[in-house]
Amino acid sequence: MTSQTFADLGVDADLSASLAARGFTAPFPIQTATLPDTLAGRDVLGRGRTGSGKTLAFALPLVQRLAQQDKARPGHPIGLVLAPTRELALQIAEVIEPLARVVDMGVTTVFGGVSQKPQERALAKGVDVVVACPGRLLDLMGQGLVHLDEVETTVIDEADLMADLGFLPSVRRILRATPAGGQRLLFSATLDNGVDTLVKEFLHDPLHHAVDPASSPVAAMEHRVWQVADKAAKDALVRRLASGTGQRILFTRTKHLARRLARKLVQAGVPAVELQGNMSQNARERAMRAFSSGEVHVMVATDIAARGIDVSGVELVVHVDPPAEHKAYLHRSGRTARAGAEGTVVTLVLPEQRHDVQVLLNRARIRAEIERVRPEDETVSRLVGQVAPTLAVADMPQGVAVKGPGGGTRAGKGAHAPSGRGVRAAGRGAHHAGPGHGQRPAGGGPRSQDGPQAAGPAKGRTHPGGRSGSGAGASRSGGRAGAGRTSWHGRAGANQAGTGRGEAGRRGGARQGGARPQYHSRRGAR
Repeated sequence: MTSQTFADLGVDADLSASLAARGFTAPFPIQTATLPDTLAGRDVLGRGRTGSGKTLAFALPLVQRLAQQDKARPGHPIGLVLAPTRELALQIAEVIEPLARVVDMGVTTVFGGVSQKPQERALAKGVDVVVACPGRLLDLMGQGLVHLDEVETTVIDEADLMADLGFLPSVRRILRATPAGGQRLLFSATLDNGVDTLVKEFLHDPLHHAVDPASSPVAAMEHRVWQVADKAAKDALVRRLASGTGQRILFTRTKHLARRLARKLVQAGVPAVELQGNMSQNARERAMRAFSSGEVHVMVATDIAARGIDVSGVELVVHVDPPAEHKAYLHRSGRTARAGAEGTVVTLVLPEQRHDVQVLLNRARIRAEIERVRPEDETVSRLVGQVAPTLAVADMPQGVAVKGPGGGTRAGKGAHAPSGRGVRAAGRGAHHAGPGHGQRPAGGGPRSQDGPQAAGPAKGRTHPGGRSGSGAGASRSGGRAGAGRTSWHGRAGANQAGTGRGEAGRRGGARQGGARPQYHSRRGAR
C-alpha cells in the first residue's frame, strides 16, 4: 500500500509541487490527521510534541485558504499566526514564505526587541499574513498601525508555552480583536495552565487531533544519565562531549553559565557559540548562522533554545545542568532525533543531584539507569566518536563565543556569512526534515511581552526563490484594482470566489464544509 501524499489530503497541486521540489513528499502524522479538516475550514486543536510537523500542518491550510481571498489592505492582514518567542516567529515565517510565494501572498514578522519601523513599513504596504509575538502586536494595534478586523484565519502556536510565559491575557485581547466567525487553529503540546480555557473561549466546535503527546519519548532518541564524582570531573567530561565532529547542543541552567562554558570551550580550541538572553540581536544572528550552517559544531544554550531551534542533524544533546522540570527536559531533548533521525541525550549528574534527576526522569517517562562514569572511560569515547581538530581562536569561524564587539561574540574572519536559514530550509534532508519541523524556543520568563530570549531576522539571509529572511513581506505583481488573488473553480462546479469582500468572496463557503476549491495562478499557464 502506498503512503498518502499531500495532494491526497487536499493540498493544491501547485503547493504540493512546491513541497515536492524541496523534498517534502510524505506527510507526518499530525499533517495527515489535521489537513482534511483545516483545509475544509474547520477549527482544529492539534496536539503533538516538538518536531512532529505542526508548523507545516497549519502553514498549508493558512496559505491555501487565504489565497481565495482578496489581497490584504494596508494595515489589515487576513491571516495571523501568534508565536511566543522571536525565534519561533522567524522559523514559522520561514516555513510559510515559500508556500506564500506560490500564490502571490506576502508575509511579515512582528516582534519586540528590534526597531518597529521595518514592521510599520511592511504593514503599511499591505501583507496577507502576519506572524507575531503578542507584545509587539498589541503595541502596533494600540498605535493604530495594524487592525485585525479582516483576519480570516488565526493560528496560535505553542499555546502551552504562551501560558508558561504568562502571555494568555495578551492572546485573549488579540483574539477578541479578530472576527468571531474566522477560522482558528490552536497547536499545543499540552492543554495545561489555562490552554484548555483558551480553546473553550475562542475555538468553534473544534476537532481534536492528538499525535505523539509531549510526554511520549521519541523512539529514535537514546537517553543516558551519567553521574560524575565532582565538579572537576564534570568539567572534563563536558569538554570531551563537546570535542566530536557532529552537531551538539549543551544546555546550562543560566545565561552566565552558558557564556562561561562557551568561552572556556573556545579557549580550549573547540569552536562554540552561545545562545542566551543577554546577547545582542546581531550576536544571536551570527551564532545561529554559524551553528545551523555546520561551521561550528557546538552550541551552548539556556532554555531559550529548547523550542524553536530546528537544526537538522543535531546528534547529541547534553544537559550540562539538569533542568528544573520534566517539560523542559523533553523540549531540550527534542533538539535531537528530529524528523525520524536518531540522536542521543546525556544528562550529567553530580552525587547530590541524583535523587532530583531520578524524579525528573520519572515524570518525563524516561527509563534510563544512572551510570557512574569518568571522563576517560571507553563509553564516553564511543559516544563522542571522531574528535575534531582544535583551532586557534584567530582561525575560528564567525560567531564563536569570545569577548569582543557585538554582544560577546567574535565577528569572524572575512566577509563570509553563510545564509543559515535559507540553507537549512532547502537542505534539511531529502524526505521532510524541514518546513514541518521548524517550530519550536523556550526558556526563562519574559522581560517584555515578546521576550528578549529570541533571535531576530538575519539580514541578507535568503530563502529559496530569492526572498529575504527579514520578514519584509513579498512584493506583489499587479495592482489591487479590486481583483481577487486567483480565479478559483470548485471541484463540483464553476464556483468563483475571491472577487470581493462580501460573504461569498470572504468565506467562499469553505467553512460550511463545502468542496475545497482549486485555483489557477494569475501568473499565467504553468
